[in-house]
Amino acid sequence: MNYQQATWEQETEGGEAVNEPLLSEKRMETASHEDVDLPDELVRDELTLPEPAEPEVANHYTRLSQMNYSVEHGPYPLGSCTMKYNPKFIEDVAALEDAAMHPDRPEADAQGTLALLYRLQEYLAEIGGMETVTLQPPAGAAGEFTGLLVARAYHRSNDEDAERREVIVPASAHGTNFASAAMAGYDVVELPSNEDGRVPVDALEEAVGESTAALMLTNPNTLGLFERDIEDIAETVHEAGGLLYYDGANLNALLGRARPGDMGFDIMHYNVHKTFASPHGGGGPGAGPIGVIDELTEFLPDPHVRKADDGSFELSEPAESVGKVHGFHGNWLVLLKTYAYISRLGDAGLKDTSAMAVLNANYLASQIDLDVPYEPFHHEFVASAGDVDAAEFAKGMLDEGVHPPTTKWPEIVDEALMTEPTEALNKDQLDILAEAFTAASRKTPEQLAAAPTTTAAARIDQTGAARNPRLSWRDLEGNDE
Repeated sequence: MNYQQATWEQETEGGEAVNEPLLSEKRMETASHEDVDLPDELVRDELTLPEPAEPEVANHYTRLSQMNYSVEHGPYPLGSCTMKYNPKFIEDVAALEDAAMHPDRPEADAQGTLALLYRLQEYLAEIGGMETVTLQPPAGAAGEFTGLLVARAYHRSNDEDAERREVIVPASAHGTNFASAAMAGYDVVELPSNEDGRVPVDALEEAVGESTAALMLTNPNTLGLFERDIEDIAETVHEAGGLLYYDGANLNALLGRARPGDMGFDIMHYNVHKTFASPHGGGGPGAGPIGVIDELTEFLPDPHVRKADDGSFELSEPAESVGKVHGFHGNWLVLLKTYAYISRLGDAGLKDTSAMAVLNANYLASQIDLDVPYEPFHHEFVASAGDVDAAEFAKGMLDEGVHPPTTKWPEIVDEALMTEPTEALNKDQLDILAEAFTAASRKTPEQLAAAPTTTAAARIDQTGAARNPRLSWRDLEGNDE
């Protein structure tokens, strides 16, 4: 594969190369506003607006898109983040005129919308093996936080909230698990992995006790490994009086084949962007519904969509609700896309999704000449770059025209390359990824140090950008504002 990103270089008078200019820098027109029949305090004498012609605007945004890499350009195998391809039909569904419902409309005028949300709750509950689902949390991490609020409300109802102050989290868990537990007011107890990369039941038995509120667990875990002792793990936590929380990051591996509720989980969140193809990232809204067993239903956020005795749909407040965690009843259009995706695939399609995700990961791992220390894995695997810095290895892959996998995590694998091709890739695309792995592994240290050479941006100061972000823009005279 010889894909190269577009670049834009324009020399200034001083001979310095600059990137694609801002739209406002291309042309500025001064619009005069005279004889406007408005109060003087509401009228400006002049208003400077960017007004490039339509072809210039089209050129500008097309060039910017060509200078980026996305799932539209090629493989995007970020492990654990599940950068799943978003089929275009779900965008068409969300763009339908009837989908533009204002959330303040009376329930009687929004029966179709509420019916759809109710059916989505039922779909997700069935998929996860849960009794009840709330659609309110606006992201996966928000779902984690909401789930822990529910756990806390449950322990409070049993007069145990003061004692149960600890949440156990495996060392290989997503960073949001630790953060969510801390935000919910808990002390975090980190549980190391055993030699085969899974939760050690003996260490868990020592960690749980009267202070345990919950164990947060991803299954398969971040190494792609299924927790074979999940029933023993659930029993251990429950016997100690704690709850078992399922991080839905890797649900893509289980669709149609196994359900967290059947494994003994009490609470779970669904990453609809990872599992059900609602767009991931981009700065827009998200959704992270949570499901709970029957015993926890009364603690769910307010409002919750339910079916009334007369067959109509209404928004209700659970008896011991933790309150609101987001406005209205969730991010409607994101949830609509999830509903469309599940409805289009159906039972057989969802089951096929998990089969293809697992098959693709195993095929890709078999085609690369790198050590994969933990197996058998499911929808993702973690390879090791060996003696090479994983970040340098990834930059070498960029020059092969693909996006590299997640690097440096989980730390249980030295120089980790965490890879998840998802079910969307065909064999040709997987072979392209395998070739990129091979090419990067054959590069000299000097070549890796110079990479990438074919991308729109090369070596940026990541530390500097994170610690000293430039949150300003330039006016036409070049002054910071």
